[in-house]
Amino acid sequence: MLGNFSFGGYFKKEAIQYGHDFIVKKMGLKIDYVSVFEGDADVPADDDSERFWKEVDPNIVIKKFGRKDNFWGPTGAEGPCGPTTEIYVNGLEIWNIVFNQYYQHADKKLELLKTPGIDTGMGLERLVMVSQGASTIFDTDLLRPIMELIPSMEERKKRIITDHARAVAFMLSDGFRPSNKEAGYVLRRIMRRLVVYAFQAKLETNVILNLFRMIQEIYGSYYPELDVNLIIGEFSTEKDKFDKTLERGMREFDKIEKLDAINSFHLYESFGLPYEIIKEVGGDKAKALNRDNFDEEFRKHQELSRAGAEKKFGGHGIAKGDLTAANEEELATKIKYHTTTHLLQSALRKVLGDGVHQSGSDINLERLRFDFTLDRKMPPEEIKQVEDLVNSAIKQNLIVNSEEMSFDEAIKSGALAFFKLKYPEKVTVYTIGDKNDYFSKEVCGGPHVQHTGEIGSIKIAKEEAVSAGIRRIRIQLTS
Repeated sequence: MLGNFSFGGYFKKEAIQYGHDFIVKKMGLKIDYVSVFEGDADVPADDDSERFWKEVDPNIVIKKFGRKDNFWGPTGAEGPCGPTTEIYVNGLEIWNIVFNQYYQHADKKLELLKTPGIDTGMGLERLVMVSQGASTIFDTDLLRPIMELIPSMEERKKRIITDHARAVAFMLSDGFRPSNKEAGYVLRRIMRRLVVYAFQAKLETNVILNLFRMIQEIYGSYYPELDVNLIIGEFSTEKDKFDKTLERGMREFDKIEKLDAINSFHLYESFGLPYEIIKEVGGDKAKALNRDNFDEEFRKHQELSRAGAEKKFGGHGIAKGDLTAANEEELATKIKYHTTTHLLQSALRKVLGDGVHQSGSDINLERLRFDFTLDRKMPPEEIKQVEDLVNSAIKQNLIVNSEEMSFDEAIKSGALAFFKLKYPEKVTVYTIGDKNDYFSKEVCGGPHVQHTGEIGSIKIAKEEAVSAGIRRIRIQLTS
């Protein structure tokens, strides 16, 4: 996205002049027409913009539209907003010039800004498309050379592969990594869609890698941060992980005669196939499948997981309450394991970094199972470091304190939270160690030991993969 901005410098007259000069004089393009805000009951028509356009070009065609087309903002419940003027070339809107002259309050009332501003957005690929006389952005020199490396297949799928390969290249070079949350999750879904299409078309891996090389060749001189070796390395690692389940998932997919929310969610949960891929690849047998039903199945799964968590952990992270146990002896053992989950998460973050988060856990009398975010295998020396840190905290016999506060206060205080769960306004925060120099601090429902020495000692019995980006540790009490 290209643009120019002004905060109290210039306003409508200059912005319109600059827009006209760039499109007509600099780029040598002919403007089909421009649009301005026609006004409504709350905001008057933008007569100023209409007049300024006529001053620039008396013969220019001006069309008038309402809020849907020619009024921008605010981006949230309140904020700057105002009328816009749009420039059309070859039937395509290529530039939107926003005149932020109002402030919309939460009650929807508009107030004139003391200092109005200019905020414009021009699509780079749209500009290239009209400049090169291309029929689509995929026919421009930004994308066509990439598409030409893909063997013969349906044009739409070629475009998807091209677009996704470029997105992956830039996201990886910008420092994002595939994961199960936030931007990392978006990246993972884009990668997997790319891999699925390549798998279906029986594309050799080197074809995809060559796309990345071409992307670096086209964009590298303008975006020196594009590192083709890093891109290929990270993509190959993620692809290798996904390939292990993809083939099994597609075999399972082929067995299904009619896709519905239940069997589609099974494909997602067990094999990592996103809804979009299931729907698209499913064709006729996915006709009855829709996003709402799939999401409802997802919500049901979350509720079952929460219910299971409450049963196993006495409402871990949700409410205060005892662990479920048959007798006092069993309860005492489970409390030790439960407190160990806090020590373990803290130790993992100290060794592996703050990107590590709990993804799930399970306790019985024989062991603790703890799932966490990590995109690689832990070598033996890291496992030993984590185990030693946990046992050191146990040996120090650290005190375990609890305090009630609002969830927002808890997070601001540095407490970790299990974000797969929904929290009430008031939560309990358990701190292990001195409150000013603690070993662990988490939002939790308890219960816990009073001092870590009660745990005895632990042994990490196993570290293994659960799914892409998720590892699992099994711990046993040894005394």
